[in-house]
Amino acid sequence: MHGLFAESLTKQYFAESPNCRFGSPCTQTDMESLTNLLQNHHQQIAALILEPIVQGAGGMRFYSADYLARARKLCDRYQVLLIADEIATGFGRSGKMFACEHAAVTPDIMCIGKALTGGYMSLAATLTTSEVSQTIDQGDPGVFMHGPTFMANPLACAVSLASILLLDDSNWQDRVNHIEQVLDAQLSHCIDFSQVNDVRVLGAIGVIELHQAVDMKSITEQFVDAGVWVRPFGKLVYLMPPFIINDSDLTKLCQVVSEVVGNIPD
Repeated sequence: MHGLFAESLTKQYFAESPNCRFGSPCTQTDMESLTNLLQNHHQQIAALILEPIVQGAGGMRFYSADYLARARKLCDRYQVLLIADEIATGFGRSGKMFACEHAAVTPDIMCIGKALTGGYMSLAATLTTSEVSQTIDQGDPGVFMHGPTFMANPLACAVSLASILLLDDSNWQDRVNHIEQVLDAQLSHCIDFSQVNDVRVLGAIGVIELHQAVDMKSITEQFVDAGVWVRPFGKLVYLMPPFIINDSDLTKLCQVVSEVVGNIPD
């Protein structure tokens, strides 16, 4: 997508994906790409944008909290803002309210959405530190004035508030931990399938990574015929079930995924 506008957009820099897995420390070699990038180009880079702990469309990778903590320190060293995209991971999905908490870091800017309203209405928000907010707002008439048509939609804001209060008043931590245990117990055997490269679980996220990209039309039809809705992409079959899912539905979901994946031709 970025390539379509290469002649119009300001040059962007991309660091290599971290190879250190969640739960493991990362080495200096793991940090080399990002370190070199910031060291050589920090004068041209305003901010580092990343999805904390869980890379979503980038491959559903779960990477080390140590990497995120070191990335925060690098941003501080080179005076580059850290922007955390918590749209997929926010509000408990990774086992913490926000995935940044796994590394005990605070981003300068955080993007949230999706679970912000529990999926009932479209709403997103951008959170910033006081320093960033004051820099944006100070000045006459304002350094950065932003007022889109649907900004602060009252109905969406009310739905968001209700959703957050329901989450905060619930035992969501226990539910996510339970979902994690079930996903791990019922998907881990898929690693024995010859067509499967990796199986990983974190919080209420389960991922089966295959060696080859799936046939989207065929596999989607098989899931629907079996009574579940799963949206794979590329080599990935992944699950992000709702926190309120009951054990019966979660077990069926895992069983169907296991059966369909197990029947994919090598």
